[in-house]
Amino acid sequence: MKIFVTRQIPDQGIKMLKNKKYQLQIYPKDQIIPRAELLKSVKGVDALLSLLTDKIDEKLFQAAGPQLKVVANYAVGFDNINLEAAKKRKVLITNTPAPEVTETVAEHTFALIISLAHHIPEADRFAKAGKYKGWNPNLLLGADIYNKTLGIVGMGRIGFALAQRAVKGFKMKVIYHDIKPNPDFEKEYSSKLVDLPTLLKQSDFISLHVPLLPTTRHLMSHQQFKLMKPTAYLINTSRGPVVDEKALLVALKKKQIAGAGLDVFECEPLIDCDIHDSLALKNFDNVILTPHIASASLETRQAMSRLAAENIIAALEGKTPPNLAK
Repeated sequence: MKIFVTRQIPDQGIKMLKNKKYQLQIYPKDQIIPRAELLKSVKGVDALLSLLTDKIDEKLFQAAGPQLKVVANYAVGFDNINLEAAKKRKVLITNTPAPEVTETVAEHTFALIISLAHHIPEADRFAKAGKYKGWNPNLLLGADIYNKTLGIVGMGRIGFALAQRAVKGFKMKVIYHDIKPNPDFEKEYSSKLVDLPTLLKQSDFISLHVPLLPTTRHLMSHQQFKLMKPTAYLINTSRGPVVDEKALLVALKKKQIAGAGLDVFECEPLIDCDIHDSLALKNFDNVILTPHIASASLETRQAMSRLAAENIIAALEGKTPPNLAK
């Protein structure tokens, strides 16, 4: 059996595949594989271990050939994959929703909340630049998290884990918006389901945890930013296009919101979609940018590696993979 891996990943899953004596090829360069090389490399493979940066579509399935059995996406989401084309060709699509991903992304999200509220990156730059001349009662005044309202858009696993940290760790109030209610969560955390406009109006921190779908693309745009408090912060660790970048830049310029913490970007890997525009996210001191690393802990990335391998092994052995995309 031939397997192609589009980029080097943490080694535990790779070792599992090698132990099965599969013919394994890994793209050798530490970069996103160019499209032409990807289409060339998948020819004749039985399994493909892809990343969210790889476009998996009808053209790729044609290039691979009819023997392709499974595409194991090394990610929780799979908006990079044409599921209809895969279904048509009877190619199994899997993902890696390891429990560790939930906890690590929730931790990173809360790190962004704390860093925004207390101006941590700005204070770090200030101190390293030698600007600190002594204690000042008005220096870099931030905002408390205690007793503030956290609005969570998307009460899935990560949203739930974030809410746990907010309520139990920081005594925050939590409201949420989702397509379906979660009565158990509401009871345990004294929370309530609200519509999106209500959440935007009432929240001091708004955290996005939705998949990228036609219904969630630009979920946050001009009208939504106008509803937010001028003291409120937006945090996005889901998918970049959930936020309309141009609308966010306008909101920041007009000081319609207090700031933003972003781990994902609308035009990734570009940080700014329009490189010729004078407005840039990096130019705002009240914006924290991290390069899509919310799940970047060694433990989590190894767990994802193992899951990807388990999905491939199951598919190649004629079994149902544990993490079929739905």
